[in-house]
Amino acid sequence: MPRLSTEESYAYAQRLTRAAAKNFYYTFWFLPPERRRSIFAVYAFSRRADDAVDSTEDGRVSEDAARSALNHLRGLLDPEPPDDPLAPALRDTIERFSLAVGPFAELLAGMEMDLVKTRYATFDDVYLYCYRAAAVVGLVCIEIFGHEDDPAVRDLAVKLGIAMQLTNILRDVKEDAARGRIYVPEEDLRRFHYSADDLSRGIVDQRFRSLLRFQVDRARGYFHAAEPLYSLILPESRYCPVLLMRFYSRILDRIELQDYDVLRRRPRLPWHEKLRLAGATWLEARRVRPRHIQNDVA
Repeated sequence: MPRLSTEESYAYAQRLTRAAAKNFYYTFWFLPPERRRSIFAVYAFSRRADDAVDSTEDGRVSEDAARSALNHLRGLLDPEPPDDPLAPALRDTIERFSLAVGPFAELLAGMEMDLVKTRYATFDDVYLYCYRAAAVVGLVCIEIFGHEDDPAVRDLAVKLGIAMQLTNILRDVKEDAARGRIYVPEEDLRRFHYSADDLSRGIVDQRFRSLLRFQVDRARGYFHAAEPLYSLILPESRYCPVLLMRFYSRILDRIELQDYDVLRRRPRLPWHEKLRLAGATWLEARRVRPRHIQNDVA
């Protein structure tokens, strides 16, 4: 197909985002147009990387084909990328916001982990996966959102990405187990005397609830540690990351409300709750002042 123009490429990224993730799509609409379309491009890149790996799980493509797809995406990071509908938008985004390509490459390395690993011995192992699969995307996004020049901002973005990916892991325990994947650390399974075989049989008992409570508390700790990030994001973009954090934190609340049973019912947020959170978060984001202003008042 003919190489797309930059505008056509951004339109492609927007369509892909809308088709693959409506929650993200509508949250991104609160960003200024230039920042929004670049976030669409970043999401499209990460979505295609994730899909390349997921497609091996139902036999649609081989592992070699998935690696080839990831290598093709890696080529999009080159100054002269191969022909691809996403290439012009991604290149424009990288140049416009002076983005390092390292985090994009780390994301692809994280997706490759799913081709070779189905178990994680320790939380340090899970942390590395979460860093590559989500935190590096946060490092890209904060540059597009815009932020104050504060040395803490990147560390805070990493903490938020870790928190969000840990929440994804808890929400998707059942689906991942059906694919033969367990992201809950084996050291934690042993700590609560709950086995991979128990999980495959769908056993929900006090051991499982204690295990999940421990994981929820860990994820909440990362969300709490990331809170100072929001006062560092430019006001015009702040609503988007705050809303994402509130949505994901609420998933942890839902897990608690259903007594940690994520095997019989996947925790979801109904639309009326999302709308309520969106309104409350809009007011919250407008009240947050940059850190240097807060310090002056104090």
